[in-house]
Amino acid sequence: MLKVQDILVSDEILQNYFVCDLIKCKGACCTEGDLGAPLAEDELSCIDEILETVWPYLSEEAQKTINSQGPYIIDYEGDYSTSTVHGRECVFAYYDQNNILRCAIEKAWSEGKIKFRKPISCHLYPIRISKNEYHEVMNYHRWHICHAACHKGKALGVPLYVFLKEPLIRQYGEDWYNELVSLANVRQSADE
Repeated sequence: MLKVQDILVSDEILQNYFVCDLIKCKGACCTEGDLGAPLAEDELSCIDEILETVWPYLSEEAQKTINSQGPYIIDYEGDYSTSTVHGRECVFAYYDQNNILRCAIEKAWSEGKIKFRKPISCHLYPIRISKNEYHEVMNYHRWHICHAACHKGKALGVPLYVFLKEPLIRQYGEDWYNELVSLANVRQSADE
């Protein structure tokens, strides 16, 4: 475990390679699992604000789901997550022309229609953040659906924390990220 300012970072985040391979996984992280995307409480108002703009990108089933239960729920652990269509894909997921699941929120963001890119839990995936009594803790979430991403990352020589540079800066700031890189380089030199 590495401590970067007040954040604990699992060694696995430094040691593993990762580059999303949507051609192979087809965006499975948007549909697999038993809940939608985890949401921070401060993201709820963002979801409410963008809903009208994102609405045209959503499937008819997603729109029905949102009309009946809202765009997010409180899950069985007492946390917020996006609603899902029939317990499967996130209500904000849609299939593109190549039958790959994409994020409607990110599509509207990329078109300049909204400022909120997507939930940070999605942007940071496969990193998951939890909290203990004293710190936030970042862990690498291993999942079979990301097997191709691990192979692609290794083939390209891209460590997980490098692949996720943008969302890590979004979450913790550039100074924090630069400190992470510096500490990772020191750790790598010591291991050689």
